[in-house]
Parts: sequence; structure tokens; C-alpha cells
Amino acid sequence: MSELTVEDRLAMTRRVMKMLESWNLSAQDMIRLLLLPASVKARNIARFRDGQAFPADANVDRRVSYLLRIEEALQTYFPRNPEMRDIWVKRGNKQFGKRAPIAVMVEDGESGLISVLSHLDCTFAWDLTGSKTEYRAAG
Repeated sequence: MSELTVEDRLAMTRRVMKMLESWNLSAQDMIRLLLLPASVKARNIARFRDGQAFPADANVDRRVSYLLRIEEALQTYFPRNPEMRDIWVKRGNKQFGKRAPIAVMVEDGESGLISVLSHLDCTFAWDLTGSKTEYRAAG
């Protein structure tokens, strides 16, 4: 994501912040979920909503990428009902031991983001297993 323009990074930051706020995450949980650098304090989170882009950091960029793919998958699952996207993220899910997907993402970090994304997007899970590579090799 480092090749993005400043405007693209700002738009991406606003999009992710809007999503995280719709999930009612605290500033601390946002910091934890995004793995923002230690220099970013909870009181600084509003800056990202008001016009500052997320730091250009490989860990942050990777997590933002997961979140954007999760958002896209939720839009596919619930194309006509945006409220259900937020409800699904907050509701306990059997797949995650009755934990809410947002809890899985915040508490388990990157592996939680991957778990939720894999659950929502079978193509992501397919790529993770290496099946794509094996299929090409076999074909």
C-alpha cells in the first residue's frame, strides 16, 4: 500500500475509520486492531477521522487490507442491508466459539482478522491453503 497517493491513503483511512466506528470500537480497540505504533495514543484517534492518514507501516497496511476485504465480503453477504453487516460483526458466531467476529479480530490480532476474512471470503481461504498453487501445478 506504500505506492498509494496521499489522497488514496486519506480516503482509505476515512473508510476504515467509518467502518470501525460503526462497529462501536473504542479508541484502544482500534489501536490494537490496526496495530498502530506506540506513538499513537487513544486521544489521537480522532485525527484519523479528521484528515490524517494512517501511518505508512507494513503491519498497519496489512491489517487495513484485511479490514477492507472484510468490508467487501460483508457487502457481498448483505448487499441490501448495511445494518446487518454491523450486526453480523457484533453477534456471537458458532464458527468462532460463539465469540463475536469483532472480538476475534481485536483479541486475536492478525490471526483473528485472517480467521474472519477466511470465513467470509472463500477465495481468501482457498489462497491461504495453497490450493491455488496446487491446482495450477496439477492443471
